[in-house]
Amino acid sequence: MSVKQKFATQVDPDILAKARAIATSEGRQFQSIIEEALSDLIEKRVGTKPRPHVLAQYQASVDRNSELYERLAK
Repeated sequence: MSVKQKFATQVDPDILAKARAIATSEGRQFQSIIEEALSDLIEKRVGTKPRPHVLAQYQASVDRNSELYERLAK
């Protein structure tokens, strides 16, 4: 288990209320919601993995147009 580090920040009250409501509705600790949000932000900004819906669209394009792509590559 990793060691947790405390930090303090300020946030818009509406955002804070919505985050707390999500935690409550999902039966999770508020801390886990914040950790998930930060992880998602980091992945979005610096992640090297394409997002699943982008990969799905790419694969659908390859499946649909593979013959055309092969002819263009020649």
